[in-house]
Amino acid sequence: MSSQESDGVVANARHIAELARDAGAADVAIVTEGDGLPAVIAHWPAPEGRPTVLLYSHGDVQPTGDLTEWHSEPFVATRRGDRLYGRGTADDKGGVAAHLAAIRAFDGRPPVGVTLFIEGEEEIGSPSMAKIIEAHKEELDADVIVIADSVNWDQGIPSLTTSLRGVADCVVEVRTLDHPLHSGQFGGIVPDALTTLCRLLATLHDERGDVAVEGLKSFPGPDLEYPEDRLRAETAILDGVSWVGSGSFVERMWTKPSVSVLAIDATPVSRAINILPSVARAKVGLRVAPGDDAVAALAALIRHLETHADFGAHVTVTPGETGAPGIVRAGGHAGEVANEAFRLAWGAEPLEVGTGGAIPLVTDLQTMFPEATVLITAVTDPDSRMHGIDESLHLGDFRRAILTEALLLAGLAE
Repeated sequence: MSSQESDGVVANARHIAELARDAGAADVAIVTEGDGLPAVIAHWPAPEGRPTVLLYSHGDVQPTGDLTEWHSEPFVATRRGDRLYGRGTADDKGGVAAHLAAIRAFDGRPPVGVTLFIEGEEEIGSPSMAKIIEAHKEELDADVIVIADSVNWDQGIPSLTTSLRGVADCVVEVRTLDHPLHSGQFGGIVPDALTTLCRLLATLHDERGDVAVEGLKSFPGPDLEYPEDRLRAETAILDGVSWVGSGSFVERMWTKPSVSVLAIDATPVSRAINILPSVARAKVGLRVAPGDDAVAALAALIRHLETHADFGAHVTVTPGETGAPGIVRAGGHAGEVANEAFRLAWGAEPLEVGTGGAIPLVTDLQTMFPEATVLITAVTDPDSRMHGIDESLHLGDFRRAILTEALLLAGLAE
């Protein structure tokens, strides 16, 4: 992350802290650990005998990508029709706004205790958040934890997320030569690094497209049909392009691991000359199945990359960050109150779904507060294009998400 991006996260934390004060928080703090990015912790103390609810979201966002592809300025919220466009509208400043709006529904005096916890590192794996949670355990202790950072089943159809894949990545470097060589003089006898890297990356999947890395775990998915026409529309997959892997769509997206080549460092086509490259690199991303261990899964990926290169090529793998997968089972009194809040706000109970995305903090919060009920909610829908161009939020669903949260706070007070 660049210094400019870090400064933006810091400025955003200050803005969120000010919004919390304006919403009646009794105390607000911006906290950090080491060289990490800041988190905001704000409190609305619980009335006597009432539970405390922790409301979590994150204020950091993904880079914009190519600005010329956006139809409006990414950092200016722009309404078009029934959607609000801009980077972070969906992931996850929409979640931050929903929390603050639910608190404001009670004129800043919610009927239960509320702790607002907004972090600034989620998009890079929350590397210092576990230490922040440990350092501020008493301030974050809660009976119910609401994490507004997932996706609803569809526009107008709410969901509660019960499983999340974890995340890990690494950079693999392949070297075959001390220096580049003339491709005519030595081509056909000397392996070039880029071809060798491509052959190595091709070993990550079998002929069906299933992940072929030994040691990664998979689990059965829920009995839920994901319509293929909807998947084609959501992904904008090109005509004639087939799906990869085996099993149901929800298993492939939610409960099985996936490996993707995220980027390659090599000579650009515009600067290509007739030489054999001596070195090539790739960043490889891994999504870890819920129930697996992200650290062990990354070790398995690294072991595969180190042992499957052809021609005796020299391979160096540099591990990146990991984020744990999660399994959440919402139940008990808080789960019943949540279902009633959804029924009143949406006209239907939420579907229990999984997600292929990662929220590393879920496992950290579950570990630190094992008695708390965790509810993973959403302000987004499948058309929100989180992380993508023209990210957006459906305003009708946003209103319903706010109402759901306000009704949940009111219901937990009874």
